[in-house]
Amino acid sequence: MCKNRKMVGFKPLDREPTLGVKLISAGTAGCLADIGTYPLDLAKVRLMTQGESGTGAVQAAAKLAPTQFKYKSLPGTIATVAKEEGLLALYNGLVPGLQRQMCFASIRLGLYDSVKGFYTQYFGSEKPDAKNIPLRIAAGISTGGFAVICAQPTDVVKIRMQAPGGKQRYNGSLNAYRTIARTEGIRGLWKGCLPNVARNAIVNAAELVSYDLVKETILHHKLLSDNIPCHFVSAFCAGFITTIFASPVDVVKTRFMNSSKGQYKGALDCAYVLFKERGFFGFYKGFVPNYIRLGSWNILMFILFEQCKRGYSQIGSSS
Repeated sequence: MCKNRKMVGFKPLDREPTLGVKLISAGTAGCLADIGTYPLDLAKVRLMTQGESGTGAVQAAAKLAPTQFKYKSLPGTIATVAKEEGLLALYNGLVPGLQRQMCFASIRLGLYDSVKGFYTQYFGSEKPDAKNIPLRIAAGISTGGFAVICAQPTDVVKIRMQAPGGKQRYNGSLNAYRTIARTEGIRGLWKGCLPNVARNAIVNAAELVSYDLVKETILHHKLLSDNIPCHFVSAFCAGFITTIFASPVDVVKTRFMNSSKGQYKGALDCAYVLFKERGFFGFYKGFVPNYIRLGSWNILMFILFEQCKRGYSQIGSSS
């Protein structure tokens, strides 16, 4: 059914890319996807941290009705930031964001197939067609959690610079690293590491496993060829599934990492305060902008990752 359709992009590889190609491709794809969707990410952070104070306790604004909030929608937030702070403000924190992707995406995505293969070899079913979903989830949790531990300081700085007043608080990313380390200690750079590990382990498992399964289903039923349209549909579905699982932890992580020292006793206290103030649906604050951002990022990232793997492999084989 799909054999006669015109091929778009690089043709599928005859053999599995090397680990080095996967690591470089993942980092490249993550950075390019971040650049393409960064204003959406900044708007998501502004919506999630609205009513929070980065220098003290929760403001009175936290108790305001939604209609009284400054930021009311994703497009409105982007427009407000651009109008009040300038277009460049939409890219506040981009440098640590790219630093994060080079470290985080390379590990969580580049190592996923290798870890999945390792788990399958030692703990998997002997059936060649077995999907081994639990082992795929375990591989996603493993690479996602390890990647966060390595990249946590970049994530803290990125969120601090994205939040309101971030540009005034820090004079660039290097100044942010130094300031946080000086005022909050080295532990300050790993602030929120536990909820971040939980969040990204969930995100990574949901994202990569759902992408894997949707893509395999499409190819198995020959609905599309192994090319950009197939990767687009798979990434679109993966983004929605991931947002459902990740939003609660993402909201807590964002609020906690943007808080001042002593504002919360810990991530669980932050979650408790959030639930007490806003109820269950407080954990899905900013769900639509989060999905728009995460869905867009997933589409760009997976398409670029697949193309980079093929492109880098062809360059390597021809050199």
